[in-house]
Amino acid sequence: MSETLARASQPARKVSEEEAREIGIEAYHYLYPLVLMHVTRRVSTNYPLGVGPEGVFHHMREYSSAGFRPNFDTLYSMAWLDLTKGPYVISVPDTHDRYYVLAIHDMWTDVFASLGTRTSGTAAGHFAIVPRGWNGTVPFGMERIEAPTTHVWITVRTQTHGPKDYARVHKLQAGFIATPLSQWGRSALPRAQKIGPAVDVETAPMDQVDAMSPATFFNCAADLMTIETPHLTDWPILARMRKIGLEPGKPFHLKRAPAAVQTALAVALEEGHKQMTAKVPTIAKVVNGWQMNTGTIGAYGNHYLKRAIVAMIGLGALPPEDLISPVNITASDDTPANGAGRYIIHFGKDELPPARAFWSITMYDGEGFPVRNPISRYAVGDRDGLKFNSDGSLDIYIQGERPTADKMSNWLPSPSGPMGIVMRLYSPRPEALDGRWAPPVLQLLKHGPDGHVP
Repeated sequence: MSETLARASQPARKVSEEEAREIGIEAYHYLYPLVLMHVTRRVSTNYPLGVGPEGVFHHMREYSSAGFRPNFDTLYSMAWLDLTKGPYVISVPDTHDRYYVLAIHDMWTDVFASLGTRTSGTAAGHFAIVPRGWNGTVPFGMERIEAPTTHVWITVRTQTHGPKDYARVHKLQAGFIATPLSQWGRSALPRAQKIGPAVDVETAPMDQVDAMSPATFFNCAADLMTIETPHLTDWPILARMRKIGLEPGKPFHLKRAPAAVQTALAVALEEGHKQMTAKVPTIAKVVNGWQMNTGTIGAYGNHYLKRAIVAMIGLGALPPEDLISPVNITASDDTPANGAGRYIIHFGKDELPPARAFWSITMYDGEGFPVRNPISRYAVGDRDGLKFNSDGSLDIYIQGERPTADKMSNWLPSPSGPMGIVMRLYSPRPEALDGRWAPPVLQLLKHGPDGHVP
């Protein structure tokens, strides 16, 4: 632990139950992403029941239809790295100008490096991911990236033009390779499998974390902070947690804590989680009925509540410079969109989503999952054969019933009942980040037989 963080480890003073409760909730929000990442890593790497071993990229070979709000724009690749035995080299292929973004997350869920089209480009390259404080050397021409935590999670999104494009993307995915620096230039060694029979791979990681008792949660977090160093700016929250006996690297025994702390922490997890859930609708500003999460995401600073909420609803979020995802909250009648109605999104000629890479609009049900439809279309965007109006404007038709033939190319089928609409801008332009642009209002139409605009 650094000297700065160690200064928080001074003798604790007595706290009231009220203060202990406040600190307990703050600590829960601060620690939730760390514990969730830890459990996710254990489940994911418990191969063959999980995704696969650490130190190897694993690839999604087709669009997902099962996950919460999956995108239909990219195929995913991911890898977990354990840097306790030294650095890894991440090799990326030449994607021939095809868009991709490779994000490297620390165990607090912050993206500390983002490779790909926007930053490092689309040419082939090699990047050394080294542990904090490592003083070795990397091969000439290889860029060095220091990781804030001992374990890191890499997520890759590679642009995909539908199922007919899968084979080409699969060849590119094979070019994402993780190699221990100690083996660089040698033949690859097989990855040892570490099967943990006690690891629950049947229960979703978030459900496992949510089911933890206060004693289990806080003791797990205290142990993890020995391995996964807190950020240098975390001194204030560490000093606060010390007041209730919770310190990085020191076992936390709730039964040995003062009565006030025991009473407070017995409800801190429940209250902390309620606060997170209640804050979801207002986590970002809403403009024209769209929630615009364009700041403090992917890298959170000391905004611990927001970091916890994003981990809960979208673990692995990217910084807004790489992706923003406006979420529709209400339509023109100030009510949430519902499949019983017919809607239109009208973009003026100069109002199209400002994205350097590409944009899309994806449809989900009210729970955030894709729903089958007659034409198997789950998203529309600028890579599709959209039909523009004579003045250069664009209309997207959102409804359950099939529209007339002239509107078919711009039809996004909707499910019955509540629905969710998410717009995605990959490598958004500045005006999408600073508030000069927002999606137009989702207009509720009259219920005509052909879905015409009244």
